[in-house]
Amino acid sequence: MKLYVFVLNRTELLERVLEAYVEAGVAGATILDSEGMGRYLAYEVPLFADFKSLMKGSGPENKTILSVVRDGAVGERLRNLVERAVGGFADSGAGIMFSVPVDWASSLEREGED
Repeated sequence: MKLYVFVLNRTELLERVLEAYVEAGVAGATILDSEGMGRYLAYEVPLFADFKSLMKGSGPENKTILSVVRDGAVGERLRNLVERAVGGFADSGAGIMFSVPVDWASSLEREGED
């Protein structure tokens, strides 16, 4: 079981990304409004305002999507579908996705069940 974390920089792709989660068979996810440190500094701290030109994406807002996935095959499919939905991770500025092991979780629905 793993926790998949996807920080989506290009929030206009959120619907497409969520469609990838559904297609992968992920039963649920939590979506949080978030903001990266670099973007915060570039947009909110006048001293760092020149960093705006270095920031990829459209603005200081991000969406962070959290989902616990029990099945490794579902997780692999999720990664592939999300990468395709955002046009690839390499140099796209779309965001960052990673997973961490989960030792225990309660009240999870099974992937693929209605």
